[in-house]
This record gives sequence, structure tokens and C-alpha cells, in this order.
Amino acid sequence: MKTSFIFCFIVLIIYSANTQDMPALVSPFELDNNYSVSHDEMLGFYQKLVDKYPQYLSMSEAGPSDAGLAIHEIILDVNPSKKDKLNLLINNAIHPGEPCGVDATMMFVRDILENPALQDKLQNTRLLIIPAYNIGGMLNRGAHSRANQLGPKLYGFRGNAKNLDLNRDFIKSDSKNARTFASIFHRWNPEVFIDNHTSNGADYTYTMTLIATQKDKLAKPLSRHLTDKMLPYLYKQMEQKEWEMIPYVYAKETPDGGIIGFLDLPRYSSGYASLFHTLSFMPETHMLKPYKDRVYSTYAFMESMVEYLAINGEVLKEDRATSIRNIGQQNTLALAWELDKDDKENLMFKGYEAKYKSSDIHGQNRLYYDRNAAYNKAIPFMNSYKEKLSVSIPKAYLIPQAYDNVVALMKLNGVEIQTLENDQVFDAEQYYIEDFETVELPYEGHYLHRNVSINPVVKKITGRKGDFLVQTDQNQLQYIMHVLEPQADDSFFAWNYFDGILMQKEYFSSYVFEDLAAEILANDPVLKQAFEQKKSDDKTFAEDARAQLKYIYEHSDHKEPSHNLYPVAKLSKI
Repeated sequence: MKTSFIFCFIVLIIYSANTQDMPALVSPFELDNNYSVSHDEMLGFYQKLVDKYPQYLSMSEAGPSDAGLAIHEIILDVNPSKKDKLNLLINNAIHPGEPCGVDATMMFVRDILENPALQDKLQNTRLLIIPAYNIGGMLNRGAHSRANQLGPKLYGFRGNAKNLDLNRDFIKSDSKNARTFASIFHRWNPEVFIDNHTSNGADYTYTMTLIATQKDKLAKPLSRHLTDKMLPYLYKQMEQKEWEMIPYVYAKETPDGGIIGFLDLPRYSSGYASLFHTLSFMPETHMLKPYKDRVYSTYAFMESMVEYLAINGEVLKEDRATSIRNIGQQNTLALAWELDKDDKENLMFKGYEAKYKSSDIHGQNRLYYDRNAAYNKAIPFMNSYKEKLSVSIPKAYLIPQAYDNVVALMKLNGVEIQTLENDQVFDAEQYYIEDFETVELPYEGHYLHRNVSINPVVKKITGRKGDFLVQTDQNQLQYIMHVLEPQADDSFFAWNYFDGILMQKEYFSSYVFEDLAAEILANDPVLKQAFEQKKSDDKTFAEDARAQLKYIYEHSDHKEPSHNLYPVAKLSKI
């Protein structure tokens, strides 16, 4: 009996010694570092923290998701008496098969609440967290959908409840998730945004890679801040924390041939946020690294960002304000970019040699990365983009009231919009859509248009009572022009919001129009000359009777004026 008591006492001492440094609330991941929490486990963990630290932490339902469950918003403010804070927004589980951010953020929030040293770094920063954005995907748990990924045991699915990839939905906002995100984002107007991910692709030594807002899309003060101050600090801090980081490995073939800076269009989280002068980051942990390492490197990145803002937050606020002011004083705005292939830098890269061997499946050569043949060498890094399209900034846009769905989305994104109280005549510029390409297969629920060409026309138009006037003298200028200028990559035209104009509604019967066509040519010598010249130059046209009648029809007063006429008008004065 005495021996048994002594044994139990010794066990108790050992247990106490091993747990005295353990946090008060342990996450499921910390009990099993190849496990990622379920949605219910995550909410339960945060609720316990809220109950213990209500003075600093709150959790509420921010809005609906397509899955029928609410998206939650967590606010961590360790200095609630200070009002003029920076806002750092963190988004997790946009792709729930990449759950590193979910587990890392749980621990990070807990550690902040229990560690005064971490709290000191957040005296001037408010932490805003979407703990799980794609709830439908998170509920769809399994172990096989990411065949190339090493752990965790169970994880969610990339598509949401509507099978949409939410990291392609920020501009078009087909999901309730995206609309809830917009309400959160614009309520807080964050200076910095982090969207935690895991990357597929090549094999290399790094656990963490990073997509930062494309520098050449930013106004100069923010671009300089990002490249000269923020990124060097983050890379250095991550290396000191023993999670050396590299830019996102976006390679045409293999990394040793060079990597390219990612052009984050507004459909993506970082591209969307940058429209509002928010510096945005997608940390991408590597799929072939242990889940434990992926989670702790994500933790380290978020911690490094908090440390940066504690030191440089006020300068960032000033540079952001200057950028917003400068954009508003421009006459034109860039809406599309292309890679500058002549602007290269050398990037020291630690990778594995890419080799080829015969496949056991098909017998042909297959790629593999030899982890016994590591290298550290300079590779080309192309991270500069040049403007491909710039457009004049009008005084305002006029949107017909028929397109109230477009207006609703713009209002959701903080755009101030007026409604005409009376009919009003404007001098305006409108576009005819001359040409465009459309994807052959649906892309995220749409037949996306691209390579749009336009023919601008200047005319007087009548805005009707109830039509919408969008003035450009507001902080949402970049968003306004990216969605309303049809040539922009992620415009509402590109995403099919105006497809009704692309179909002709009235036609002609050839046998009836024959006589009228002859009369039109007889009365219009210029058209007749152009018509004859086209027949002479184009053999196919010369042999196609219907095409010839159509040519005359489209160059006459009978042409349908609304066909291919983009309905949003640009106003130089109001």
C-alpha cells in the first residue's frame, strides 16, 4: 500500500512538471498534431475563450453562408479604450482542405489572451478573425480529396455548399459567403489582410511560401512600403523563427527554371482587398510538409505580422492615406497588367533537383524531385508587371435601374450611389462591345469573357428617374472602375452581368429586305462603295448572300441600337 502511494505521488509530480507550462485551454491539434478541428470543435474552443476573457474577446454571427450556418466574426481587442487602431483581418478555411490557419489561429488567440508580452504588441492593433469562411466545405470532411497532401487525418473540401471556389468569388459574389465577407471587410476597412492557405505544386525545402499583393498594382506609397519595409521584415522574422520563407513558387515548369510573381486579380482575396488599399497576404504552406510544421509556420507568420504592425503601424496608416489621396487626383487608372519579362532578379532558392524516370504506370518519363539532391542556387524571379490598359477616370457613371443587381453588389462594397429624382439629359460616353472571347466550359458558374475590345461613342443620353449615379470621387474608386469598365479582367461584363446586350432581338427576312437593301445602297453612295470594296476583298463574303444583306442591315438605320451597346455610361460632368 505504501509503495503504491509513493508511486502515485511520483507520477503526480512528473505530471505537474510536464503540465505547469501548458496553456489553460489546449486545442485538439495540440493533443494530436496531425488532427485539424471540426467546425463544432472550433466554435466550442473559441466560446470557452470568450467566456474566460469577455473583456478582450467577442464572437458573433456576422452573416449567412451557403451552407445554412452563420459565418462567425471574432474580435480580439486587448486595449479597448484606444479607438484609433489598425485593423488586421485574418481569414481561415476559404479552402477547408487547407486548414492550417484554423488550428494556428486558435492557438494564437489563446496565447495572446494568456501572454502579456503578446498583448503588448497589440496595444494599437485590433485583431479581426473569420475562424472558418467556407463552412460548407469544412462540414464536408474526409481524408481523400487532397491526394497530394501530407495530413492532417481529416480535413474539409475545397468547394463550398454551392461547389464554388470561394477564392474566385470575391468580385462576382455568387455566394452568401462572399456577401457576408464584404460586409465584414467594409465594416472594418482593414489596413492588412491575411488569408491562410496551403499550396500544391513543386517540391522544395520551404514549409512556407508567400503571395503578397502584387506591388505594381498598388499606389506608389503603399507599393514602396510593402517592398522596402514590410516584406523584408517579414522574411527576416520568419527566418529568425526558423521558418525560412520564399515567394510563392509559381513556376512554368520547375523552380530551377525560375518563378513568376503571382498576378492577383480581384477575383482572389488579395486582389480584391488591394482594390481598397489593403495590403494583403496569402501565406501558402507546402502540402508535402508535416501538418504540424504547416500549422506552426502559419502561427509564426501571423505573429510576425503583429510584431511588424506594432513597430510600423503608424507609418503604414500614413502611406495608405497618401495612396488613397493620390489615386483620387489621377486622370487615368490602370485596369490590366502584363508580366515584364525583361525585369528579372536573382533569388536564392533552396530546392531539390528535378529529375525524370520511367513511370510504373504508363512507362513514359515522369517528373520527380530528388530529396537526396538538394541545392541552394540563384534562380530567375520575375515579379514586375507593366500596365496593359489604362482608362480615363470619369466624373461619374450612370447605371440604368434595370441593373439593380449590379448596384446592390456595389453598395455592399461600400460604394456611395445616388438615385436620379428626375429625368436628366447628360453628355456621355458609351461603349459598343466590338469583340471578346468566352471560355468554352463554365468557370465558377460563369462563361467568363476576356480580351474585350470596345468602340467608344460620344452621345447625349437621358437618365431616367430611378437610374443610378455613381460618382468616382470616393475611396472605392478602384473597385468602381474595375467592375464597371468592361475591359477589366474581372469586370461585371466579364462575369456575364450584362450578357443580355450581346444577343440581337430583332432580325430581317431576306426575301423582304432584298428590295429595301437595294434602295439603301442606291441612296448611300459611301456605303455602296464600302460594300463593293468588301465584296472585292473578301471572297467568302462575296459568295455569302445572307452576309451581304446583314452587312447592309448593320450599316443602316435599321440596325438595332442596343445590340452590343454597354449600358453603363461615363459622364465627364454632372
